[in-house]
Parts: sequence; structure tokens; C-alpha cells
Amino acid sequence: MELICLGLNHKTAPVEVRERFAVGSNKLGESAAELVARTGAAESVVISTCNRTEFYLAASDPRAALASLAAHLAAKTPDPEAATAHFYQMERSEAARHLCRVVSGLDSMMLGETEIFGQVKQAYQAALDAGTTSGVLNRLFQRAFGIGKKVRTETSIQEGSTSVGNVAVDLAEKIFGHLKDSEVMILGAGEMSRITAQSLVSRGARSIFVSNRSFDRAEELASEMGGHAVRFDDWQKVLERIDIVISSTGAPHSIVQRSDVEKVRRARKFRPLFFIDIAVPRDIDPGVGEIEEVYLYDIDTLEQLATEARERRRKQIEECERIIDLELAKLNLPGL
Repeated sequence: MELICLGLNHKTAPVEVRERFAVGSNKLGESAAELVARTGAAESVVISTCNRTEFYLAASDPRAALASLAAHLAAKTPDPEAATAHFYQMERSEAARHLCRVVSGLDSMMLGETEIFGQVKQAYQAALDAGTTSGVLNRLFQRAFGIGKKVRTETSIQEGSTSVGNVAVDLAEKIFGHLKDSEVMILGAGEMSRITAQSLVSRGARSIFVSNRSFDRAEELASEMGGHAVRFDDWQKVLERIDIVISSTGAPHSIVQRSDVEKVRRARKFRPLFFIDIAVPRDIDPGVGEIEEVYLYDIDTLEQLATEARERRRKQIEECERIIDLELAKLNLPGL
């Protein structure tokens, strides 16, 4: 019985190709069972996320199983030759090592991300429930999950935020200790502002105020986030109660001046105020950051911190690979 893997991911195929081969989470077990029936393989697990679709098979005749699987996939597209060119094929130990890298977050678009661990577990459980796994894939996947946990525990592959939005949220937590009951104002209704605000809410922020030149757009975003819309001419009136301001208006000049903050300092009782300026040109005058209790970070500073975190994660890859190789060597599984 030999292990084989056929798949495609964000590195090998654009989204318009990946979506043709995607399998819904409620169809993973059914798809695994279909592959066993079509390919003659003894075991099968199907993994499908927004960034990858992979088929793991254990078969006594791997060549025949792969040929059947390729024919099955080719039927899903009007141009089989072009589509299948995006697939990669791995066998035996190479396929096992690839699975461990996937589970450990080393093959993800965002290096070290944790969501893939749960997604692979869900795919394995679906195959287990469908009765399409046995000695080879059960031992392989269970060992891969153990390796994934070891990699995340013994290395720093997950440490540090690698996106501008998450860096901003981490900084907010350092400034305030926690975000419970913090109040947030969004200036401008752009996508990055929305994502950052949602992250703040997920960490405990209580109220969201949205101000935009288009009041309809402010109302739309405020409704989406369970917040309150504020007319753009009135945002200064809300400043005295706010803890965090996220600004991305697209204006050609500064929107927030030092004088705007100076006016409300006494009413705020000089509480810390955190400005996240993700606009280019900058929305917030640099002089605002010179006020003692004010913390101001612009897009370049946030991106630099995110880049440093990504580099720290990249430096951990070698250690992660070492753990994977050592742990796989202990598996001693026929078919590898």
C-alpha cells in the first residue's frame, strides 16, 4: 500500500482554477468515498480550503489510482490539459512530509497561520466518518497532527502579527492592557478600516462609531458592525469619549490636527488615545503624536512591524523542518 497526494494550491493555481476543484466542507466525506470507488484506492482523505484542494490516497496500485483520479478531475473543466498543469503530485515520504508542512502552517499563504490545522482535522474526521481511512492514513494524519502541535509549541512560527491590521490591534492591547469596553471611531469607511475595527471588536472593544464624507456609507458600515454613524462634520464631538481612532479617508490633506486633540484633553481627563493612520496621504498630522498621552502609528510603521514579524517567522522555518523530519522518521509506516 503506497501513499500518494495530488493537489493544487495558491502557489500553483489562481483562484479561478482553484474554485473549479473546491469541495464544500459538508461534502468532504462524500468526495473521499467517491474517490475510493472511482480510483480503486483503499483509503482516501480530501482536503479543501480557499487556498488548496488536496487528495490523499493509499493504494496498492498507485499509478492506476493516480490515472483514475486525474481523469476524474479532468472531467470538471472544459480545458483539462490547462487545468491539470496546475496540480502537483507527490508520493510516499514526500507526500507525508508535505502534509506535515501543511498542518504546521508552513505551506500557507500566511506563514504559520493556525486555521489550516482545524481545516485538515475536519477533512480527516469527515473521511473517518465516511469509512475511507484505515492503517496508512489514520497513522499518517494522527502523526501529522502531533507534529503540527509540536512545531507550534517548540518554535516561534506563530509569534508576531504579520498583517497591518493585526499589528495595530496588538499595539492597542499593549497600550490599554486590554480592549474590554474600549470605544473605537473609524474615519473613512474603507476595507482596511473595517477589518481592523472588526479585529478590535473581537478582542473586546465595545462601541464603534463610523464617520465618512458619505453619510450613507457611514450608516451602512455602522449597521454592518452594530455601531453608530456620525456625520463627518461632527466627528470631533465624539473624540472626547473615544479610545482608538482608525483613519483612512483618502483625503489629500490631514483630517485630524493637533488642535482637535488639544481641545478635548481635559474632558478626556488625559486618558490614553491611540491613532491608527492607514491612509496615504496621511490623515493625521504628525504633531498629534507629540501629545503626551497620544500614541500615533502610520501605515509605514505598522508595515515595518508586520515585516519584522514575517521575517522572524521565516527564520523559524529551518527549525520547523527539522522537527518534521525527526518525527516522520519515527513513523516507520509501510507505504512511505
